[in-house]
Amino acid sequence: MVVSSTVQELQSAVGKGDHRGWAVVENPLTHQGLDEAGTDKTTNHLRSLLEHAGILAARDEPLAQFERWLSAKLEAVTEPAVRGTVEQFATWHHLRRLRKASVPGQSSDAAARYAKQEITEAIKFLTWLHSAHSRTLATCRQQDVDEWLASGPTTRSKVRNLFAWAKKARLNKSAQITHQQPPPSRALTQEQRLAWLRELLDGDCDSLADRVAGILLLLFGQRLTKIAALPTSAITVTENGVRISLGQQPISVPQPFADMLTNHIRSRPNLRATGGVATSPWLFPSVRPGRHLDPQQIMKRLRGLGIDLLGARNTALQSLVVAAPPPLVAELLGYSYNTAQCHAQIAAQPGRAT
Repeated sequence: MVVSSTVQELQSAVGKGDHRGWAVVENPLTHQGLDEAGTDKTTNHLRSLLEHAGILAARDEPLAQFERWLSAKLEAVTEPAVRGTVEQFATWHHLRRLRKASVPGQSSDAAARYAKQEITEAIKFLTWLHSAHSRTLATCRQQDVDEWLASGPTTRSKVRNLFAWAKKARLNKSAQITHQQPPPSRALTQEQRLAWLRELLDGDCDSLADRVAGILLLLFGQRLTKIAALPTSAITVTENGVRISLGQQPISVPQPFADMLTNHIRSRPNLRATGGVATSPWLFPSVRPGRHLDPQQIMKRLRGLGIDLLGARNTALQSLVVAAPPPLVAELLGYSYNTAQCHAQIAAQPGRAT
């Protein structure tokens, strides 16, 4: 059935005079062939259909996009001394880690975006170092680093890993950027958090999917990357109630959110946009067959409602570690013990509303 629907969609795409569709068909139906055909919506949708049908092996799309981005980014660096160093840093520090951490079914989008930020800042720094002081990473001095950090925005500190890698690779052992004291944890008040929960349960937001995603953030302190990738199998509905698996064991979902969650599963959007197959393993399906929704889309929608996303997550976690032992919260919600303990320490600070 899935293969049949895929063939029908392919025939539909190329049977209406769509020259881009014909170009896709003329290329081999491999990831490389589709990459050569372009990155437009038609090609991306066809790739998802082929993966969903099992005709093409699924791949880590954020990782593939990062590899294309890196190639174009390096091509734009004209100074050989800068390009060579950046290519080594990007390849052996970031790309190697992304490939090693790539796991089927888990999005590497956040890690890829972080890698892009660090590589971009590394290019800016090394270009400045070469043009302003005629030095390379190997000959960089501590005063050069201090000058760079003092004369620009805080994003310049993202070159810290560049120097950590340089030390490990024995390119430069003298220059470094020490860990900076993190800023105070941003958080909502408990009253604001409860007000948002009431708004999402009973307010004017028309999108049930947005309301469910927002409550998972505010109630359980879940990261958007994890919310986007939650499978429906994480939700268990029995005569005793609804349970959700976020960590090592399932936890009860309180009413009225339990009913909202089960209603969302039955009426999830985009189910008919998956190659004619009205099923999806994801709690938040994408329009691309077999994929879950991009966490960036959830972020934009919740921000559009006015929710402080980081503040909401921090307040939720701090409230939970006050109500239960931090190690237990970590196990139930899928966080590390260190993260839970850090939020417990913040929550214990004088004047902290929890």
